[in-house]
Formats: sequence, structure tokens, C-alpha cells
Amino acid sequence: MTKVYKCFALATGYWRYDTDYVQKILDNVSGKVEDGDFVTISEKAISTASGNILDERKFCTAKLAYFIARYWMRYIWGYLLGVFCRLRKKTIARLRSYPIVEGGMHKQVALEHAGFWQALMYGSEGGIDGSNLPYSYVSLPLKNAGPIAERIRDRIAKELGTGVGVIILDTDKTYSFRNFHFTPRPTPIQGIHPCNGFVAYLAGRFFQLKRRATPIALAGSRLSVETALEIAESANRARGFGAGRNVWDMAEAFGVALTGVSWSMLDKVEHKPIVIVRWVKA
Repeated sequence: MTKVYKCFALATGYWRYDTDYVQKILDNVSGKVEDGDFVTISEKAISTASGNILDERKFCTAKLAYFIARYWMRYIWGYLLGVFCRLRKKTIARLRSYPIVEGGMHKQVALEHAGFWQALMYGSEGGIDGSNLPYSYVSLPLKNAGPIAERIRDRIAKELGTGVGVIILDTDKTYSFRNFHFTPRPTPIQGIHPCNGFVAYLAGRFFQLKRRATPIALAGSRLSVETALEIAESANRARGFGAGRNVWDMAEAFGVALTGVSWSMLDKVEHKPIVIVRWVKA
């Protein structure tokens, strides 16, 4: 029997810092979720709501971070690796004019929180991401995603009386070569290998390996890695990109500078951090 997934993306409004995201999830899935469903949640939304974010303006750019922003990003990525990885022409053009000041601070954060090899990535270094966040804020990857997923599952079971699987996922890609799955970002679910960010990304893109959103926590169900990846990617496609796929798209959408997006601007955009995924017979 072919597995077909039906997805229900739920618009919840923007989750700011101190949002009770567990209650938000309960309020939004109530009356919609069924036994056996998967409730998938964006890692970015949970990180933002729980205050797992930082302001890059508070970081002083050291020489190495300046070098990466000024030369590595503009020339190595802009004229060599961007082509090697088959990036879009628009993305390559942006890399060739990579912002030195804002980019330098971002690379300093990447060096301090993700390490040298991750800082050589062109974006989402070690799971650090600035999309759908205002000003110079970026979110950090969750360090306790597993317990969070378990807590959400337990609350849904207790308060709604529904048995579901809970998956927390990130838009950063997992690449698959036959039965071997690897990702540039840290801490995916068991069975997906976290590899050197820079090298893993190059390999995945150059060889055009199958790529899907990365599940970073799973609770309430035992799934094969392949099935978890299928569910994560289905949910990711249904969710959309909120205010933008990246900081460039977000700034263009609002007509402001890269660090000019405000909290109030993000409040006006439809955000769908929760997607219910249901298996239906085909």
C-alpha cells in the first residue's frame, strides 16, 4: 500500500519570546487532530518562543570573521562554490555582495556557537538562522528537542485524549544516498548522521542527492528514518516560508534593509509553525 500524507498547516500567528508554545499547540490542534496523526512543529518557532535567540549586534567582529565575510563569502562562494553547488543565480549575486558589517557579526556568532567549519557555510551555520526574526536576531538550534517533543506529546495525550506522534523539524536539509542519510546541521534524530557542515553541504548539493527537511526530535511513535524524513518534508512543503525563505527574501518582501525588519512587521505575516500530517490510504 502506497503511503500518502495529507497535511493540515495551521496558522497560529507569530510566536514571540515568552509565548506559551505548548498551549498554542494544544489550542490549535484541538478538534483537528486524530489518533495516529503526526503533529510537526518548526524548531525555529520553538526556539523563538523559548528565548533561544540572540542579537548579533552585541558581537564584535574579529579578524577571522571579517575575512570570512569579506573574502570567503564574496569570492569563494560567490564565484566558485556557489556555482559548484548549483545555487540559484539570484543567490550567487547576493553572495557576491555579501554584507561585510552585518555578515561579519553573523560569522562571529557562527564561529563562537557552531565552530570554524560551520562558519564556512553560506547560511544556516550549525542551525543558526535569521529568517523570520527581526533586526539582527538569530535563533540557535535546540539542545533539548527530545524532551520538548515528549512534553508536547504528553500534554496532547493528557488534555485532548489523542495519541499522536510529535516531530520537531528544521528546514535545513538532510541528504540521502541510498540508505545513508546525513545533514550539515547538528543533533538530528538517530539514524541521520550529523557531518561536517561545510563538506556535507558541498557533497549533498554537488551530487544532487535527495534532500529533505531534517527531523531533530521524535516522540510517541517508532518510525524508520526514511518515513520520518518523508513526513518532515511533507510538513515543510505545506508550511511555507512565513516572511521569507532567508533574510534577503524577508528584507525584500518588506522593502527594508537586511536588519530593518521589525517585530510588528512579522506579526502581520501568516505563520504556520504547526502542521498536522495524516497517513491516508492510496
